Amino acid sequence: MLNWHKQSNLNKYKRRNNFSKLVPLDSYLIMAKHHIYKTNLVWVGNKGSGTMDYRSYDRDFTVEIEGKMPIQGSSDSVFLGDKSKYNPEDLLLSSVSSCHMLWYLHLCSKNGIVVIEYTDNATGTMTENADGSGKFTEILLQPQVVISKPEDISWANSLHAEASRMCFIASSLNFPVKHQASCTAIGK
Repeated sequence: MLNWHKQSNLNKYKRRNNFSKLVPLDSYLIMAKHHIYKTNLVWVGNKGSGTMDYRSYDRDFTVEIEGKMPIQGSSDSVFLGDKSKYNPEDLLLSSVSSCHMLWYLHLCSKNGIVVIEYTDNATGTMTENADGSGKFTEILLQPQVVISKPEDISWANSLHAEASRMCFIASSLNFPVKHQASCTAIGK
């Protein structure tokens, strides 16, 4: 348990910065937490001859996570996948976009900014190399936010930088995640 002096200093640091997740440099105050996530991926694209040749199988798969609805996926249609199903690239982009949104909503809530609507038309750029390999080179988040008070627009826009910093998914990537945010207030 923290003694009063250390806890008091921690509270002062948080109040001074208005961010709920910032912690002081005193590493003895906050310990890292580890979270474990598990999925079960099942390939369901065997047409009877397995992967005998490139066109002999479907790219379809199911992602199963205990207690949740399954996700039906496939590769991008460019790679002979089913365009009606989510592909790994879709899921990566959605993960970054939703993680940013959840952190942003949290930060707004902690800072007294009431968000009424939030949408994001995110785009991701993937470069494919001549040998078929590739990688994402950038994600651009374009959140459009509606808040309750016009006087909070500037502060609300500034919280996107902190949301980007705090996002677990974006922090794990080796390419830039940029954002072009737009914020308006009700009736404005």
